[in-house]
Amino acid sequence: VQLVESGGASVQAGGSLRLSCAVSGLTYSSYCMGWFRQVPGKEREGVATIDPDGITTYTDSVKGRFTISQDNAKHTLYLQMSSLKPEDTAMYYCAVTEVYSMTAIHALGGVMTFLRDYGDWGQGTQVTVSS
Repeated sequence: VQLVESGGASVQAGGSLRLSCAVSGLTYSSYCMGWFRQVPGKEREGVATIDPDGITTYTDSVKGRFTISQDNAKHTLYLQMSSLKPEDTAMYYCAVTEVYSMTAIHALGGVMTFLRDYGDWGQGTQVTVSS
């Protein structure tokens, strides 16, 4: 599986960006995907996920501002970001992992945890928000 993120840029606070993640070589019949971000010296943080049923989750700090979506026909994952804040500055990564059992995934801590621990990753795209 290969994932290529794009859409990162430098914007002013209050602005908007849409990140894209193009996926190729995906042979999973059922999978979940998500966006994570990382700043130097800190652990990678889950931002948003989407499961095989289209159910989405968001970390509290982006709820109401970010929207995750996917175009299955184009094998592309998106992250629409609005009302951007300087604290959103980070390298943003997308991830995908095969799903065998959502029950098992929830028992292991949920989609975000499962993706973080078992996902395939892209190289990232930088988002910089200036005040």
